Amino acid sequence: MPSVQVHDYAMERRLRQADPALHKRFTDAVFALQYNLSRYRLIFPEYTDHSNLHCLDVIDFCNQLIGNQIDRLNTDELYILLTACYLHDTGMGITMKDYREFSERIDFGDYFKNHSREDISNIIRDFHHEFSGWFIQKYAELFEFPSAEHLWAIQMVSRGHRKTDLMDEHEYPLALQMPGGNRVCLPYLTALIRLADEIDVAAERNPILLYDIEALTDEKQIMENKKVKAVRSLQVTEKRFILTVDTAEEEVLKQIGIMAEKMKRTLSECRAAVCGRTPYVITQEDVLIQKAE
Repeated sequence: MPSVQVHDYAMERRLRQADPALHKRFTDAVFALQYNLSRYRLIFPEYTDHSNLHCLDVIDFCNQLIGNQIDRLNTDELYILLTACYLHDTGMGITMKDYREFSERIDFGDYFKNHSREDISNIIRDFHHEFSGWFIQKYAELFEFPSAEHLWAIQMVSRGHRKTDLMDEHEYPLALQMPGGNRVCLPYLTALIRLADEIDVAAERNPILLYDIEALTDEKQIMENKKVKAVRSLQVTEKRFILTVDTAEEEVLKQIGIMAEKMKRTLSECRAAVCGRTPYVITQEDVLIQKAE
């Protein structure tokens, strides 16, 4: 069963030791992304943090969810998951040129029956996982992926941090063959990033130097930031996620409860995909809320 370890950087350390060249490709990609990861604030100036700090949190939560299963992941799986953690929100900061180009390729379904085509920020927010996928493909040369197979896998895992169907055997094959001989378990990697992204809700999400709730004007984002500020910590244990909350505002508590229910749904779908399709496990079964002492 996975053990719970905080900030042990297991994936990064294991990849660096096992395949220094592949680890360097990862770190070079991170360096190339530094400007783009802050561009989301041009479109979402009051949005909760989606910078490289969020990426680091997602990686940290992935490490905790993996636990001692780390020894079963090969170097391609480590590289793909680490790189996807940094690329999964790149769609939040795309240029208007890329927005128009990628919009021609995205299946929006019946979305525009109830949403305006002019509300670009909402469209980007609601489909940013798809915009991220197209961003990764367009700028693949910048990130120097080792192969077309790595590119495709990183696209699928990045897109899969929300909404995509983890049970789809075409988009998320159980054993994707890589050029060097490794096989990559896409359902597991994608479930990890989806769950890690979902539980990044603690106060550290919004660095105090970057966010001033009193200066915000968007009511929805004011509440989002209040929720994040109220969640003092999120602890990952073997059986559950524990939110420690510190607020006296009833509406904030109500919204945190709604958020916890959404986390439970994401946990359930990720457990179903991992336990039903892969040889791995996600041991957490519930989300609890407790008041800070």
